[in-house]
Amino acid sequence: MEELMFRCPLCGDGLVREEHRAVCGKGHSFDVARQGYVHLLPVNKMHSKLPGDSREMVESRRRFLEAGYYAPFQEELCRLVKQCAAALGAPRGEKLALCDAGCGEGYYTGAMARALPEGALCGFDISKLAVKAAAGKYKTVQWAVASSFAIPLGEESVHLLTNVFSPLAAEEFARVVKPGGYFLYAVPGERHLFGLKEILYQDPYENPHRETEYPGFRFVERTAVRGEIYLPDAKTALDLFSMTPYYWKTGVEGVRRLEETKGFSTEIAFDFLVYQKT
Repeated sequence: MEELMFRCPLCGDGLVREEHRAVCGKGHSFDVARQGYVHLLPVNKMHSKLPGDSREMVESRRRFLEAGYYAPFQEELCRLVKQCAAALGAPRGEKLALCDAGCGEGYYTGAMARALPEGALCGFDISKLAVKAAAGKYKTVQWAVASSFAIPLGEESVHLLTNVFSPLAAEEFARVVKPGGYFLYAVPGERHLFGLKEILYQDPYENPHRETEYPGFRFVERTAVRGEIYLPDAKTALDLFSMTPYYWKTGVEGVRRLEETKGFSTEIAFDFLVYQKT
């Protein structure tokens, strides 16, 4: 049996993983999938039969990310994770605990696991299909289907929490991060994917610059990563498109223009915001 980082979403007790299930002290039981992840999103918290990204969206994201287009962002995130881990030092008698909220198919989580091999890592996402893909590839991470707005972790249980372009649940993040621990938040820079938006929209717009304080955290630093990528064909462009919020709000004419593209360049820009739990 293995003690999990996750806790029971029904009562808050710790979970122990058996061969095909995870159980808590009060007898609540949750299936462990063949890939190793546990489903901790209660039925009454599911707003559809299969919340989150579809299989096609997960596959598109994996193709695009593993082609290396966002490698500079992955590298900077890992640098900041190691920087925060060094600032925290070795916790007395315990492993450094890290959680990736809204982990998707695991591209960033898997890299952080390689960057901190001595740590204890978990990742969760509301998309069962994304978590299935993550768990099938990255075996050193604990995975769960769960929501950022009801994180199945104990209070003050992780030293470091990361969020890369995923829904922000500031109160829950403050609840689960230990005092003195860190929250790393990746947001789009003003010109992120502007070349893509020039194809999709008649009047492309820049993203807002975010300077936000969150209760329970103090702002530490902002680091910016900027670059340009070339998308050689419509298939690659559509893979990128399916990863973005524009996928849900672009009209048919904008999608048609993207489907007809022969290749284009676009700026890419992430800002990494570092916060420390007070």
